[in-house]
Parts: sequence; structure tokens; C-alpha cells
Amino acid sequence: MPTPIKIAVIGAGSATFSLGLVKDLCLTPNLAGSFVHFMDINEERLPMITKLAQRYSQELGQDLRIESTTDRHEALRDADFVINTADAKGHYHAAAMRDIIAKHGYYYSTGASVPGSYYNFNLMMSVVRDMEEICPDAWLIQSGNPVFSGCTLMTRESDIKIIGLCHGHYGVYGIARTLGLEINSLKDLTWQAPGLNHNVWLTFCYYRGQDMYPMIDEWIETKADEYWRTHVPERTHDIQMSKGAIHQYMMYGLMPIGDTVRSGQSWWYHTDLATKQFWFFDKFGGPDTDIARPQYVKGLEEKLAMIKRLASDPKASVVQELGQEKTREQQVPIIDALVNNVEEQFEVNIPNNGVLAGIPDDVVVEVPAIINKGGVFPMQVEPLPPKVMYEMIYPNWLAMERELLAYKTGDRTQL
Repeated sequence: MPTPIKIAVIGAGSATFSLGLVKDLCLTPNLAGSFVHFMDINEERLPMITKLAQRYSQELGQDLRIESTTDRHEALRDADFVINTADAKGHYHAAAMRDIIAKHGYYYSTGASVPGSYYNFNLMMSVVRDMEEICPDAWLIQSGNPVFSGCTLMTRESDIKIIGLCHGHYGVYGIARTLGLEINSLKDLTWQAPGLNHNVWLTFCYYRGQDMYPMIDEWIETKADEYWRTHVPERTHDIQMSKGAIHQYMMYGLMPIGDTVRSGQSWWYHTDLATKQFWFFDKFGGPDTDIARPQYVKGLEEKLAMIKRLASDPKASVVQELGQEKTREQQVPIIDALVNNVEEQFEVNIPNNGVLAGIPDDVVVEVPAIINKGGVFPMQVEPLPPKVMYEMIYPNWLAMERELLAYKTGDRTQL
């Protein structure tokens, strides 16, 4: 029998995420009859996204109640799960920050801090405080940045059950595909990549039982130079097998995964545009250049324009446009696991509590975990090598602590 629940989505004006969430719910029979309450302060996008989500559900004949509100308290009332994907400032604020950085003669690179963190900390804490009053037993699935510092802040300040999620770990599948391996299912790979959010390292990976590291080594020896010479990224974030990624593998002995490749701890990859283009392909130079960021925002704007066209055409098939395949997002499978005991392994951000050696218990780490109706059970992970810890993990952790100290005390000199 299906188990209906209520899911509140904060920041539901994100068209790609919210419609993907509804797709996954519609394609998860165990959660039929559930109530999805979209909340956003953007009064233009919210009704549009809500109507498209309703049309998608209706076209598939699914029993899913979808409503919207600009009142966060209303959305949180009786919620079993709260998904926070909101960004308090957005991409245009981040662009303004990069302009200020450039004006003072510095070249932007990503690191422990995420643009707009101060404003997002305020937003995250206000959501948590509202949950304490309105739905104290609900799970919060934090899906917007900054996951590392934000989840550490919230889990230190509140007893609300919190899981942080990100996409970066899927970079391991990008490695496999570049090696020419056929991936038909996420379970074709058995792997672990523990660390901190945007700072995770592949401690082991097996492709259908075969160790993938020797395959990586052979690729570096025989195919890497040609790949770097001929590969033209279609996406700004396509850097998983770049020179920069492999250089880090050579230095640290483990493959950096996802956004780890562009981490600000490795500052020497980011001194100027030409340097970034050398390490992260000439076309974009990675996702953080003044070439790539406008392209990334343009892509988001094109998606929004497509959504608007679809919303304005009542005869168009939403299912035909969006498809009937589940996304790779973890939110709905995690909810299904917690509610219906559909046990799976996930990559989550949770307080360390002894899982990753060398990191305090109250610091949120990104680790694999088994999730079922009993809760979230982190798996045992191998300690990361000392060089990774001292050069990549510890500087990231300490930068996060300075950021939280500055936030809590109001002392900018901590930064």
C-alpha cells in the first residue's frame, strides 16, 4: 500500500529541480497520494511551476496533490519532509561578487565559501527555526548551497533531522564513461568517495567487480594526451578527466571527484584565465571563469524560457517534453527509503560522529550511508591519506570554521 506524506519545497521556483522532483514522485508508486506544497517568494515563477507540475501528474494519471504558497509557515504545516533548495541571492549576486573580486585584481576561484553564504545562512537558520515550531518531527533535506558550512551550522544549532545533498559524487560515472565503460545502472559501479562537500576523494571503485584504478592508470598512459588535445566540453562543469583532475590524482594518489577538481584549496590552478584553460580545457577553463559563468546562467535562462513556452501552451504535452525517466536526484529515493523501508545506499552530508578519521564529530562530512525506515546509517570509510588531509581537507574545514565564526560574531576580520 502507498504511504501518502507531505513534502514542503522551499525555493520551488527552481523549475528544473521542482519539476524533476514531481517526476520522481509520480514514478514512485510507494508515495502515491502524497501532498507536495511548493513555496517561493517569486510570484511569477511559482504559479507557472505549480501548474506544469499538476499537468505532468494529471497526464500520467498519478494521485499527487500539488499546491503552492508564498507563505513558508503554511508550506511547513504538517510537513513530513522539507526540501530546501532556495538560494537567497542567486546567480546574479554571485556574478556581482566576481566583478568586485576582479576589480581589485584577483581572479575568482571556488573554495570553502560559496557566494552569498551569509544570506543563505540566515535563510537556512530561519527555515530550521520555523520547523522547530511548526513541524519538529520532519526531516530537512538541504539541497541548496552552501551544504558543507550550512549543514554544519544547522546541525550544531538545532535538533532537527538534517541530511545535506549534492551532485558532485556522480563524477565517478563520468570517469567510467570516459574510460569507455558501459554504464547501464548506477549499480554497475561499487565505490566510495568520502570527504567534505565539494571535497571528496575516490578511495576505491569497482566496475562490475573489476578495480577501476588500473583502468584509469592505463588511460592516462595511453589515451589522456589525445583526450586533452581533442576533447571539447559541451558543459562548463565537464572537468572530471581534465589535466587538473589527473594532476591532482598524481599528487594525492586518489582521484578528486566532482567539484573537488576545481577546489580553491588548489589555488595554483586558478591564478588567471590562461592557467585555468590549461588545466580545465580551453573552451571554458572550468565552470568559474568569466567565459563559463555567463554560459551557465544562459543555459538556466534557456531552460526557464522553455518552461514558460510549455506553460503558455495548454495543449502541449508536459510528459512528452519532460520525459518519463527518473532523475538522478536522491531526494525522492531517500524519502521512499525512510518512509517505506526501500533500503538503498546514498551519498549524504551528515555530522561526522567518528565516520571520517581526523575530523571532529560536529563537522558535517560527505560519506556513503545506508538509509531505511530506521534512519541514516553511515558506512565505514577508509581514512584519507595524510597529504589529502593536510593539504585539502583541513584547510577547507578551517576556512569553514572561520566563516561560521564570522557569521555568528559579526566579525569580518575572521574571514
